[in-house]
Amino acid sequence: MTAHTLLRSVRVTKTHKLSVAVLAAAGATAALTVPAATGDAHAAASAAVKPVSANGQPTGANTKAADAPKAGDAKDAADTKTLADSVKVTAVAGQGHTAKEAASRAADRKPVESKPHYANNLDGWIKESLDIMKKKGIPGSYEGLHRNIMRESSGNPNVVNDWDINAKNGIPSKGLLQVIQPTFDRYHVEGTANDLTDPVANITAAANYAADRYGSMDNVNSAY
Repeated sequence: MTAHTLLRSVRVTKTHKLSVAVLAAAGATAALTVPAATGDAHAAASAAVKPVSANGQPTGANTKAADAPKAGDAKDAADTKTLADSVKVTAVAGQGHTAKEAASRAADRKPVESKPHYANNLDGWIKESLDIMKKKGIPGSYEGLHRNIMRESSGNPNVVNDWDINAKNGIPSKGLLQVIQPTFDRYHVEGTANDLTDPVANITAAANYAADRYGSMDNVNSAY
């Protein structure tokens, strides 16, 4: 072999070596960034996320450190649980407080009893008087009151007796049940008008007097 041929052979060999080195470096880089075509999807995902060292090799220690839970994570989790528990306790306490307030407001809002409406006539006066009598424990019935009223005044609350002994003595009987002023003053029932000729006040005072004297207005069948 001649010297020229030997030199040519050496040059070709160096060129080949350089090409091989370049290709090897390129292949290493590709291996770090792109999984082999023959690998499965799981291997590709693992290769893409593994950390590498300065020389291009995977660092197993770094991988373990990244995967392992940090001490701070446990503390954060504990703090989060404590905060959640506090929120639950506060919410429960708030619900209890709200329930108590609602119960208190409901107790304060006592139903207002509507006042019965009574007609401004004999029937209404008797019924109103009977309701008052019931509350005060005064006996008497609608029939007993009505019967005596019709005999004494024919249902006229403004009737005044000016001929009997009371009238002669200056204290005439007045009203539905012909009551004199002293009797009215003594047997007047609280809650009624302090007026002898007021229909309800007159009936109720007379019924109170009759209950004391006869047991009930129902027992009165004549002048009393």
